[in-house]
Amino acid sequence: MGEAAVSLERPLLPRFAAGPIAAVVVAQVAVLTALSGRYGFHRDELYFIAAGRRPAWGYVDQPPVTPMLARLATALFGETPSGLRVAATFCGAATVVLVALVAREFGGGRGAQTAAAVATALSGYVLVVSHMVSTNSADMLLWTVIGLLGLRLLRTGDGRWWLAIGAAVGVAFANKWLVLLLLAALGISLLITGPRAVLVSGWMIGGVVIAVVLMAPVLFWQAGHEFPMLTVAGGISTDDGTKNRLLFVPMQLVYLSPVLVPVWLTGLVRLWRDPPLRWARAYALSYPLACVILLLVGGKPYYAVPLLLFLLAAGAEPALRWLARGVRRGWAGALAVAGAAISVVIGLPVLPVSALEGPVLAFNKDQGEQVGWPELTATVARAWQRIPAERRPVSVLLTGNYGQAGALERFGAGFGLPKPYSNHMSYADWGPPPDTMTGPVLFVGRLRPAVRNVLSGCERVAVQDNGFGLGNDEQGTEISLCSPPSTPWSRVWPRLRQFY
Repeated sequence: MGEAAVSLERPLLPRFAAGPIAAVVVAQVAVLTALSGRYGFHRDELYFIAAGRRPAWGYVDQPPVTPMLARLATALFGETPSGLRVAATFCGAATVVLVALVAREFGGGRGAQTAAAVATALSGYVLVVSHMVSTNSADMLLWTVIGLLGLRLLRTGDGRWWLAIGAAVGVAFANKWLVLLLLAALGISLLITGPRAVLVSGWMIGGVVIAVVLMAPVLFWQAGHEFPMLTVAGGISTDDGTKNRLLFVPMQLVYLSPVLVPVWLTGLVRLWRDPPLRWARAYALSYPLACVILLLVGGKPYYAVPLLLFLLAAGAEPALRWLARGVRRGWAGALAVAGAAISVVIGLPVLPVSALEGPVLAFNKDQGEQVGWPELTATVARAWQRIPAERRPVSVLLTGNYGQAGALERFGAGFGLPKPYSNHMSYADWGPPPDTMTGPVLFVGRLRPAVRNVLSGCERVAVQDNGFGLGNDEQGTEISLCSPPSTPWSRVWPRLRQFY
């Protein structure tokens, strides 16, 4: 059966719309590349660059794939926002191609594939994660790969697709453990809707083995460090769970675009009710099931968004048929243009920094997080000069979070600053200051009780003002000059550690 299914695969599907999809991708890459150097690094990007300099099978708050992508991109294209963001642009462009292929799996022809590609490229969430490097950039791509491979498996019944699925799952796990949500949602949905025969294939065992082999180094690293990712995730859920639940449903309506809500809802209904697509009903159920799971655990609303791309692809064909009724084309086109414009303004750095305040930052705080890092470094450098020159070689530059540390590590040398240390996230693993550093401590950030218990005589010497009046969360950050700890750094460091 498998060989026959594979041999019939091409005649059963419409031709891939290579030309139009290539045009969409070229335009997408051109826009993303042109805007990639505006504003500056995001705090997470600075952290990924720092982690990439310290290769490991894991970090306190993430597996290794995204830091390694950051290292590869900056090695090839330069340690600049534009150079780093080549990785995000690639993930976004590849996702657009894959969503077009998903539309093809659902029987979509040239028009449906192109419409799905355009809608994906211009959707708000995809624009954000295609512009700047984040774990979600690779996660979106890898979820789409897994979903497409799953469709091939269900449509053809060829169990050999399990091997590719296993490999994709293993790589996705090494980027973000959130792939377990995708597996749970699709797996449970498949048990409910069928076809269940694909779950009793010997090829599935092979896929599981491949996935486990690829997951093993990441799991061993986490186990050897007492699973810090679970500690971080638990803390985030405790702090943000209620807010995530309250915002969950409204955010599902805006993450892609409000204009696209009727399209993906149509896709969900089509996958559930259309007899020719009965084999793909699990994909209709997987999205609401994933939403229920996330609501129960207090997960972030955007975690389920990649599943919306499959519903979007399924809805492209009926949406085009509906638009074929000419009377609706005018206002539907106007809505589409308005929706795309809003997504671009919210998702990409097209506005002057002074114009970000208001709706833009309310919907996409990440825009502000790309503003003000060199200015923070300059403020810290001026405060550092308050330490007598003869004491600076044994003085410590300590920060309260990974964003501050990443900025000072990236820009500090140009301002005459030493290597920064931080007690936050994986920076805590990268070492306490040497015990020989017995001079004053310049502390950047809020003096939490744990810090006050170690450092004494702290005096505020500066307050960050980046000159924009807005920007990253470090606007207004205090910088304090403190006396060194009374015991060696190696002994007090565990008391300072902060996971989230």
